[in-house]
Order: sequence, then structure tokens, then C-alpha cells
Amino acid sequence: MILQALASYYEALKQKGKISPPGWSAAKVTFALLLAEDGTLQGIQGLKYLPEGAKREVPQVMDVPEQVKKTSGVASNFLCENSSYFLGIDAKGKPERSRQCFEAARALHKTLLAGVDSPAARAVTAFFDTWSVEDAAQHPVIAPLYDELTAGANLIFSVNGVYAQNDAAIAEKWEKNKTESGGAREEICLVTGERAPIARLHASIKGVKGAQSSGAALVSFNVAALESYGKEMSDDTGQGYNAPVSEKAAFAYTTALNYLLADRKHVQHIGDTTVVYWAEDADERAQDVFGFSLFGPSSDDVITDDDLEGVLKAMAQGGPLYLKGLPLKPQNKFYVLGLAPNAARLSVRFFLQDTFGGMLQHIQRHYDALKIIKPAYEKFELLPLWRLLNETVNQKSKDKSASPPMAGAVLRSILTGDDYPASLFENVMLRIRAEQEITYGRASILKAYFLRNRSIHLPEEVLEVQLNEETTYMPYVLGRLFSVYVEIQEAANPGINTTIKDKYFNSAAATPGVIFPVLIALAEKHLKKLEKGRKTHYEIMLVDLWGRFEEDLPKRMAVEDQGTFYLGYYYQTQKRYTKKDHKEEEENG
Repeated sequence: MILQALASYYEALKQKGKISPPGWSAAKVTFALLLAEDGTLQGIQGLKYLPEGAKREVPQVMDVPEQVKKTSGVASNFLCENSSYFLGIDAKGKPERSRQCFEAARALHKTLLAGVDSPAARAVTAFFDTWSVEDAAQHPVIAPLYDELTAGANLIFSVNGVYAQNDAAIAEKWEKNKTESGGAREEICLVTGERAPIARLHASIKGVKGAQSSGAALVSFNVAALESYGKEMSDDTGQGYNAPVSEKAAFAYTTALNYLLADRKHVQHIGDTTVVYWAEDADERAQDVFGFSLFGPSSDDVITDDDLEGVLKAMAQGGPLYLKGLPLKPQNKFYVLGLAPNAARLSVRFFLQDTFGGMLQHIQRHYDALKIIKPAYEKFELLPLWRLLNETVNQKSKDKSASPPMAGAVLRSILTGDDYPASLFENVMLRIRAEQEITYGRASILKAYFLRNRSIHLPEEVLEVQLNEETTYMPYVLGRLFSVYVEIQEAANPGINTTIKDKYFNSAAATPGVIFPVLIALAEKHLKKLEKGRKTHYEIMLVDLWGRFEEDLPKRMAVEDQGTFYLGYYYQTQKRYTKKDHKEEEENG
């Protein structure tokens, strides 16, 4: 289904003129070798540029002749290659291999350009006939850029201001050559269902974080253990027959996926997983809304919080969707694909599909579950995925990435409406215990987890947006009590170094029957230090909260009840700070 969806996306992009036609592919190009018509290298043109909002320059993405599948052997691309193939140089200390690469490129270009009558074709042919590999590193044009040229950068040719791949005569010869090069075995294509020549090798996928820079394979078979009955690879000609995909479909899906991965604006990274997403009809505005709603704003965004709020509100009300006055299609099919590196191959972490409207509804439901009272300093209206995952990670550690399996499972649960993974709850509880701190984000996650997961049975009254002052649910009330005891200590001993929260926060949640008698004794001492009115205020609060229990305190609480304890503490603490903020506003007003 992944390949079919990508192949359909390719057709939509092709209709809009946004993607390479058959026989061509997009490649990141760093330099153009400037040739005279006699093949002499006259200069080198840098092609890097600084995208809007970016901090460093990146290579230009250009349409070049379809590139070959690189293996450990020597195989040259046409008109777009690295310095080993075009100049015979590299920085790896393997001059003989560089010589072999150059000779392979020379043979390929002389063959494909034979009979092509254009200045560019003659110049490129003459270049390969006259270029001296032995003197290349010392060439006055090469020497100043040697390190950059040998760092794996892609090079192209330019003659009289025209890039060779854009020369009409050369392009015509290349496309004719691609059309006439047959001989592939024919079978039923798994993507199209049609009988057609099968691709032996599929083009490499580039741009997946952590994968080989030269690209990795999404579909690949190269050992006998992977053979299927009747699809043996004894002569290395049947690699693609284990999953027969036609040459046309293989080109379509690989080109579409490389296009998605090269689209910096719509690529996200969750742990070691690279995430791309697209609408079936290639509506970029659907990608904009989806990305903004789930991953938060970026420097490239053309939409605002108000735009998103309008779309989500219209979705909730069942009305038509508009973005900046233009209609969106809620029934448009929408796909989300997560890829992770796996040696020379790619692993599919998840592939999700729904309508665009369905995806937005699930995201809205997710945010509704997360909604909770927040501190005054918290500026985010929503808790984007990256911030949610950050709440599961020690921010002081060297590696601040969330667990990849957990991150993928969380994304999947958001977009399908399923239960959140238990690992999300476990990691948040781990951070609360380790840091003895329940942040706005962690409280939001606990509330959403308890609210959404069907295996958890807590009273809904303790999972509201704000503090429920009427509930008698013991773990929740104990959390409130602990917050009051912390407040009493702060009032009695302003600026104290080690608080009861530092000493007892986790143990009070886990073993309240053991710890709360200690807290009661400490509170009595603290209350004696307060003036009468304030002391009476706290005593009334304590009597009210303790009066809600009809049974003894448990010696040990289950992990879900410990989470509820932390929630009760968070709600009560936020109520205290909210009152303080309002009081300060009145005094300053």
C-alpha cells in the first residue's frame, strides 16, 4: 500500500509540474564545472544557496538524468556525479579506484553523447578526452576547492551558461536511450496490477536521518535467504523479482519519496524516525495545516495560530474548511510515513492513512484530552508533539531524543485515536520521580493518558481541565493535601533550602500510609510559626481535605493512583499560584 500511495502521489505531482518526468530525478548539486567548447575547464560555479530561515547554505536541487543504484562496485551517473567520477580525485587515499571511476564516467559519456551535435555535447566529450587525472589535484581551478570537491559533492557541467542536462539535444538523446533500453523480465507489477518490465534494482532513497548519505533502499533483496520460490538470484539478475515492481512504478514511488524527503518544510524528525506526510492530490496546504497542528509552528510556516484555530473549529462543527479563504478538502486521502535507518536499507516504523479531515479530528481529540490549567508563564496554546516527547526525556542528558519506539507509538495513537502507549505513561512517571517535579506538560500527559486509555478506570471528576474541589477520590485528595503541606512549610520557613517536597514527594505518592503521619507532625510545627489568621486558614483547609476519607490510608498505592496523586498535587498548586497572580494583578492595577 505504501508504494501504491507514493506512485499515485507522483502522478498528482506530475500533473502539477512539480516533479521530475520519467528518466529524470532530483539531485542535490553543489558545483558546476564550467567548460569551454574545446573541453577545457575554465572555472567552477558554486550552486549552494541560503534558504529563507535557514542558518547555513544547502545544495540546489536540480533535475538530472535518472541516477543509477550505487553498490560497492563502480557505476557512473550521466551528467551528475562526484569528483571521483568527473575529475578522478578523492580524499580517501584510493587513487586506483578514482582512476576506475573516471574511466567508467568517460566511457558512459562518450557512448551516450556519440552522434549528439551540440556545443555542450562536444564540450563534455572533449573534456573526458583531454582531462588529466594525474594532474587534477594541482589544477589551478581545482586546488582552491579541493576539500569541498572531494567531500562527496555532486558536480554537473555547464557550457556557455547552459547546464549540460538542460541542453535540448542531450536531453533528447538521453530520453531516447531510456526508452530503447529494454530486456527486462516482464511480470505482473504489484503496484499497478499490469504486466510490465520489472525493475531489477530500485533507486536509492536519500534524506532519511541516520541513513547512508548516498541513499538507502526501501525494497531490496541481496542474499539467498531472501529468495522466494521461482525467484532465485543466482546470477544477480533477479533481485527485484521477489517483490516485482515495474520499472515505471519503481521510478514513480522512488521519485515521489525523494521529493517528499527533499521538501525541508514538510519533513519532521521524531527520535531516529524521519516523518513525511502528503495528500493524495498533492495539496500542499493540507500538508501545511497537518504539520502546524501536530508539530507546531516553524520558520517556514505560512499559516498562523488563528488560521489553525479556524480550521479546527470548522472541523468540530462539521462545516466547510477554508485556509486563507481557499477551500480545503476534508475527504482528501492523507498519508503519514515514518522511516528509520537500517544499514543500507530503510525500516518502515509506521504507515498511517485516513482522510485529511479524519486526521485533523484525531489531532483535535488528542489536544482536547491534553487540555489542562496551565501556569501564567506558559505561552503555548497547544502542546506540540516535540514538546510532549521532551517531557519524557532528561533534558540534562547528552542525548535528548525520546525513545524511538515510544515516539512512533505516540504518533500512531494520536493519528488513529487509539490508546496512548503504556511507555508514554511509564517514561513520564520516571521523569517525575527522578526530578520530583510535575510540569504542565507532564500533568497534561497524565490527564490525557488516564482519560483516553480504556484499560484505566478513574473517576472522570479527577480528570477535568481545572481543580475539582468536590471529589473524594483518595489518591487525588492526597496529592492536594501534599500541596497544602508544601505551602504551609513555605509560609512558615520562607527560602528554606530542603523542603518536604524534596524529601517526600515520591514516597508520599507511593506509600502514603507511612509518610503522611510524618507530614502531619511536621505541619503542626510549621503552623505554630504562623500568625493566627493564616494558621486558621490552613487548618480549615486540612480539616476539609482529611474529612473526605472514609477509610485508612493505603500502605502502598498502585502506579496509576500515584499518577493521580501527582495530578491532584498539580491542580492544587496551580490554584494557589493562580490566586497569587490575580492578587498581584489587583495590587498593581
